[in-house]
Amino acid sequence: MEVYVYGPLRTATGEKVVDVPADGGTVGDLLEAFLGEYPRTASQLVDDDGGLRPSVRVMVDDEKATWDQPVSKHDEVKIFPAMRGG
Repeated sequence: MEVYVYGPLRTATGEKVVDVPADGGTVGDLLEAFLGEYPRTASQLVDDDGGLRPSVRVMVDDEKATWDQPVSKHDEVKIFPAMRGG
């Protein structure tokens, strides 16, 4: 499944668009597969307890997605990492 990544995730993945070995399931399943393929992204996406950082945004077909939302290989998925600053 193709996933678009932004910000520091591009540095960790080396690409703007990455292929994640997931064929449907939920956003949570996709994120777990993404983290398995690109473990260097974990510090940008998950907190110390293993939960998704509050400022991480996952978009499916340009709509904010929820953890348990179904996704298919035909959806456009974008991951925006936690942002810091002020």
